[in-house]
Amino acid sequence: MPAGDSDTARHILETARTIAVVGASPRPERPSHDVMAYLQRHGYRCLPVNPGQAGRDLLGETVSARLPDLPQAPDLVLVFRRAEETPPIAREAAESGATALWLQQGIVNEEAAAIARAAGLAVVMDRCAKVDHSRFFA
Repeated sequence: MPAGDSDTARHILETARTIAVVGASPRPERPSHDVMAYLQRHGYRCLPVNPGQAGRDLLGETVSARLPDLPQAPDLVLVFRRAEETPPIAREAAESGATALWLQQGIVNEEAAAIARAAGLAVVMDRCAKVDHSRFFA
């Protein structure tokens, strides 16, 4: 069963200020771009992570290749990558000092969740941060 009930999701969105967006896309039609722009409009600092876009500007922030390359530790690591790619991201999230790992809607990986939980991170899977934010705080 996917992790992260509404209370967990709400708490993460209430307490996070800096969000690493793994898989951030420069293409406005992509969900990661839309969600990142939405979260920025609602006061979060979103740090894009995408090795293919590293060094470029995305929505006013410089794209980092990986989580260890970020200019500051994120509170939340928000992931837009295939489920099978998430365990190494969970390890980097744990090492980055993040307090939460969020796998976007449609992404579930129990191994990644276990890695994050073992490091003390809150975990949400298969939920949309934009949808949850608008539902909790609109």
